Amino acid sequence: MMKLKSKRFCRGSFKFGNGGNSVKGGEKRCGNNDNTIISEIKWELRPGGMLVQKRETSGSSGGGGMITVRVSTVSECHYVSIESTSTFGELKMILSLLTSLEPREQRLLFKGKEREDDEYLHMVGVKDKDKVLLLEDPAIKEMKKLHRLTGTQQIGTPYCTISVCL
Repeated sequence: MMKLKSKRFCRGSFKFGNGGNSVKGGEKRCGNNDNTIISEIKWELRPGGMLVQKRETSGSSGGGGMITVRVSTVSECHYVSIESTSTFGELKMILSLLTSLEPREQRLLFKGKEREDDEYLHMVGVKDKDKVLLLEDPAIKEMKKLHRLTGTQQIGTPYCTISVCL
């Protein structure tokens, strides 16, 4: 994320507390007038290119931290700690260690939509303790089932199945 140099804007005459004598942290007096206060505004550049005023977050830092994602399958639930800036492909790699499914066999759904391997968790909106649904790819599941059936059936010998009529 890109940090921009913060600008100081002189806001109108506001009185805080004791007749304008108290000053909150991060604010400075503006000009000769004792009632005018400068407040430092922090800006951030969003991924879409929009320049917005930075929000004050009390708990976590704005991106780059570790989050815990709850991954639910049909029969079990896994808790995975991962960087919030990771991709769904990286999450699939971690899940392949926990489950017997390879990454190409996995389908991850978040907020009702299947997510691609190159999508970032924080860009989609995955936050700490959010739920991601893990499903096995139906096409690969059918191929495995078909392969299992053909692998167990033995082909009879031709000389036993062909009978000669005289």
